[in-house]
Amino acid sequence: MQIVIPKETLPGETRVAASPDTVKKLCQQGHQVLVEHNAGLAATWSDQLYIDAGAAIATDTTQLYSSAALILKVNQPNTQEIDLFKPKSALVAQMNIHRFASLPALAAKEIDTYALELIPRITRGQSMDILSSQANIAGYRAVLLATHYFPRFMPMFMTAAGSVKPARVLILGAGVAGLQAIATAKRLGAIVEVFDVRPATREQVESLGAKFIEVELNDEERAAFEHTGGYAKEMSDDYKARQSALIAQQAAAADIIISTALIPGKPAPVLITPETVAAMKPGSVIIDLAVAAGGNCPLSRSDEVVKSANGVTIVGQANLPALVATDASSMFARNVLTFLGLVLNKEGQYAPQLDDEIIKATLVTHAGSIYFGSEAAPKAAAPAKPVVETVVAAAAITETV
Repeated sequence: MQIVIPKETLPGETRVAASPDTVKKLCQQGHQVLVEHNAGLAATWSDQLYIDAGAAIATDTTQLYSSAALILKVNQPNTQEIDLFKPKSALVAQMNIHRFASLPALAAKEIDTYALELIPRITRGQSMDILSSQANIAGYRAVLLATHYFPRFMPMFMTAAGSVKPARVLILGAGVAGLQAIATAKRLGAIVEVFDVRPATREQVESLGAKFIEVELNDEERAAFEHTGGYAKEMSDDYKARQSALIAQQAAAADIIISTALIPGKPAPVLITPETVAAMKPGSVIIDLAVAAGGNCPLSRSDEVVKSANGVTIVGQANLPALVATDASSMFARNVLTFLGLVLNKEGQYAPQLDDEIIKATLVTHAGSIYFGSEAAPKAAAPAKPVVETVVAAAAITETV
């Protein structure tokens, strides 16, 4: 089968959907793999490494797609790429499906589209779970990014010149990114506190040495979390008011906030209000990992660093895994390779197991039809661009630097 690996077109993207290691395994299975020129260069993989793994290199994008039976991508295709896709081919990618408007164009070409972010949270899906593998990287990199902007040490220091208190880190959301952020911040010597709406995450948080803080739940709210599949959900206005008060109290004492809270298919919840930012200490840092879905802080901007009037730095880096391109690509590629076991048979032919739970969850276009329900989509983030620094007031922009 002809499998193609294009170079990613999303601005700022450095990852690639297949590594030389996974390409070698695909070639050993009898597939023909065609890699676009320099597709892996930003992840430190030259064309020669792919050639050594058994792939061929394509220098013409039109030719690349014209021969593709199966396309492997990190991100959703743009309209120009879709125009080049061969009818009745297959696409495997992270589609950012809740903010993707071109499913009808893919369906019109009878392309089988698999949205990897929809892989269900079941045991069998763990080795294919791109959200978890990339969130791990984002949580790790978020803490390191915070230390770059934080004007103090992270750990406690005892020196002849006196002692230095450890930084206090508040992490909002104890999913995969949040748990990795906890582990990284603890290794750097910080005092870590964690908030999550899901009471079941307490044990994981405390096992990493962090303090768990929570809003007291009533019986109805507690029962609601038994049917969320491990994801956070939209909460009542009463709960949100109690949550906002608790976070504001904790934020005032924090030096660094790492916010990771997302709700699948909906805008990210606002957890850090402008009023909360205004009450934080000068020199504090907020890393908003949810900025691509609207942000946990209304003052954060995609791929920008802003400063509040009271000296709080708010970082909205939308694609943190792209800053760790080699390992992020390796992990993504292994996820994809495992997933392909469900769509390719032992003879190397395209034969998706349509009754498989994972295929049912991820197949969003097939045989000219769309199989993904329409929902109110979060506002799409602006395309990635070089990070710039801006000064903002607590509620509005006042100056650019």
